[in-house]
Amino acid sequence: MSLDKIIAIGKKTIQMEAEALEALVPRIDNSFVEAVQAVYKSKGRLVVTGIGKSANIAQKLVATLNSTGTVAVFMHAADALHGDLGMVMKDDVVLCISNSGNSPEIKVLIPFIKQRKNKLIAITGNLNSYLAESADFVLNTSVDREACPNNLAPTTSTTVQLAMGDALAVALLDLKGFTAEDFALAHPGGSLGKKLLMKVDDFCEERALPVVEPSATLVEVIHEISAKRLGAAIVIENGILIGIITDGDIRRWLSHTPDISNTKAKDIMTAQPKVAKVGALAKDVLDLMQNKNITQIIVVNAENAPVGVVHIHDLIREGLAD
Repeated sequence: MSLDKIIAIGKKTIQMEAEALEALVPRIDNSFVEAVQAVYKSKGRLVVTGIGKSANIAQKLVATLNSTGTVAVFMHAADALHGDLGMVMKDDVVLCISNSGNSPEIKVLIPFIKQRKNKLIAITGNLNSYLAESADFVLNTSVDREACPNNLAPTTSTTVQLAMGDALAVALLDLKGFTAEDFALAHPGGSLGKKLLMKVDDFCEERALPVVEPSATLVEVIHEISAKRLGAAIVIENGILIGIITDGDIRRWLSHTPDISNTKAKDIMTAQPKVAKVGALAKDVLDLMQNKNITQIIVVNAENAPVGVVHIHDLIREGLAD
């Protein structure tokens, strides 16, 4: 097979699926609204079921729903007939995904769901199917043909199923007022969770501060910087931050000051340095440090008293950098 033909097949597949997604847009109608509202108003969970490739889409949808504020569980349609149906509680809504809507397992399962009086949502490509006729709400995901050249392998059909499921999840997310902070709470271990949850305070524990008074001599300043190994000293007066002295500040001072015998910390310090307030998001502090080209920042409380120093490498090490 030539290179050009491979490229042509790839482009045609994506084009076919893109066109199928476009055709899905006008089908977001009253049935979609009613399905969303049924899940939103339910006191139970959303149980998502399917078989074959539709079961794979169902599992992905369950993951998306749970991470965006809608409690969902996956139930394989075949396993449901052998005991897993017991996971469906009386207040649950059941969402069944099936392109044909006539799979044997689906046709056996549906009567038991109806018998339990659970609301049933169908995502199907066959509006005349047993599933569509049995469901309380039908979401139409029919396609003209699969991207597979034999029109057999689920490709276009599973793409639109996935998109319809995402539309359902996002609509529910919005109805619930699900925020970025809520999302972070559901993803505390990932980089997104860290960016939205980690505070600069998390980096201030168990680190001795390099602190000097304004009257400290240059030798005392150098000793403090060396002892605390942070590359800077914090200048305080009556416990309040008034400045910072970095290694670079000292080198610049020495380069143009022949006599340093009377040099004090107040002579070298940078007054009113950039600071991070207690409670600030670590990601925002990292952005500030990168924008201002500084490698460490002092963390202060409401009274402007220093409580810690954060180095840019601490934040990058946590995966907070984009």
